[in-house]
Parts: sequence; structure tokens; C-alpha cells
Amino acid sequence: MELIYKVKENDNYITINNLITEEFKISTRLRTKLIRNNNIHLNGTNCDTRSNLKTGDIITIDLNYEEDNSNIIPTKMDLEIIYEDEWMIVINKPAGIPIHPSLLHYNDSLSNGIKYYFDSIRLHKKIRPVNRLDLNTSGVVIFAKCEYIQECFSKQMAENLFEKIYLCIIENELEQNKGTINLPISRKKGSIIEREVNPNGQNSITHYKVLEKFQDYSFVECKLETGRTHQIRVHMSNIGHPLLGDTLYGRPSKLISRQALHSYKIKCTHPITNKTTLFIAELPKDMKFATRD
Repeated sequence: MELIYKVKENDNYITINNLITEEFKISTRLRTKLIRNNNIHLNGTNCDTRSNLKTGDIITIDLNYEEDNSNIIPTKMDLEIIYEDEWMIVINKPAGIPIHPSLLHYNDSLSNGIKYYFDSIRLHKKIRPVNRLDLNTSGVVIFAKCEYIQECFSKQMAENLFEKIYLCIIENELEQNKGTINLPISRKKGSIIEREVNPNGQNSITHYKVLEKFQDYSFVECKLETGRTHQIRVHMSNIGHPLLGDTLYGRPSKLISRQALHSYKIKCTHPITNKTTLFIAELPKDMKFATRD
């Protein structure tokens, strides 16, 4: 895991620090860590990153350093890997599995499974989920294999360049086949879990499109412009169409034993290749009743 850059004749980078910050967009915090551990090299040797650059110089940033990840217990799991390379691994998370360990899920979270997998390939890195899904939401989850990749994706999210598309099943039919829900969301007073629409909450925008209509429910695609906790669940409930099976914001359903929500697609830019990348998790079996295929 290395970042390599050869200085060109028309480059405007004066020092190594300039290059690190402007070319790779590495944060000050990570840069400090890399300098402290001698992970930045000029033409193959340790260097002072305040040094001036000249045409032809080769800067190498070594990201292979080991990290302590012993805080997570490794647990063998059958991971459905959508994509993997040197920098990331993308998983199709089943419903019923949390992403992070907790008191109730100390050794059976997705992070426990990733820790076991990292151990098996001798990758000694912290477990870094890029996006997060609720316990009973299924679909695409990206894990960064190093701190730099996590930083890159965090920047894409902040700049609204990380496109997340969900599929859900809602109660009854929406009046319009497509539209936008723009309602601020905040934590509900007195609850550590539940969220609500609140004029003093954070800006929250969901774009939706109806894919199929049935007698008592609709199959809907949602694109998030913002990524608030429970955003789709809160927005749909607020306009009178809670997700099927959502016992927190709606009611139980005989058709599905969880909220009918699936992280279907993530579109982003690969931090290393700079190519547009698309990750897709096919619809799970317990939601396929809402399609006519």
C-alpha cells in the first residue's frame, strides 16, 4: 500500500509537504503520523518533508504500517464480498447483523467478521467502515483498508460526491411517482435511538422514485442527498408512508420481519485510480415480493 508521485517539470509543488497536502489531500493529522513513523521517502530514503522538490524527484508514502486492532474479536463469517482490492473491501451486509460491536453484539458484528478476514490475509489494520447501516438494513458497506482511504471517502461524502441509493417498500401508494422530501431531522427528545422531523434539526434531503405500485404498498428507490441517521425511515413515516416492517417509525408487517430497506448502490470515485466506481448489492430474498420480475 503505497502512494507514489514523480515530480513533473511544470509542477508547482515547492516542498514535500506541499505535495502531500495538495496532490494527495492528506490531512494534517495523518501527515503528522506518517512523518513521525518515517513513512515518507524522497527518492527511496527518509527525508525532511520541508525539503524543496525538483523535477524527477520521487515521493513515496508508505501506508503499510501495522495498527493495533485487538479491540475487536475476530469471528469467522461467510462474507459476501462484492469487490475487493488492495485499498478496500465491499460487503453485501445481510439484515440482522450490526456493523459495529456492542454490548449486545460483542462478537457477531460485521466488523468482527472483517477482523477475522483481515487476520486471514495478514492485514494488521484497524477496522474502518466507510458508510453505516442500521442493524436490520441490508446492502452495500465499504470498509477502508487504511486511514488514507477512509479520509478520501469522508471528503467525498462531505462534498456530496458519494452517491447512495436505497430500495425500500413503503405502505400504500405515494401521490407522486417521484419527488423530494426536504425535512430537517434531529434526535427525538428523551431517546438515544429515535429520530424525528424537527425545524431545528439538521438539513435532510431524500429524492425518491416509485418503481412498482401494488394494492397496499409501493416499491421505491431513494437517493440520499444527505446522510442522517434513519433518514429514509423518518422521512417516509413523516409523509404518511412508513417502511413495511418498521416497528420504530411504523408498525409490524406480515410480509417482512424487519424494516424493508436495502442499500442497493453506491457510486463514488476510487481514491487511487480516480475512476468512477459502482458497487451494487442485489435485492435480498425477503424484499423480492415487491418486484414483478
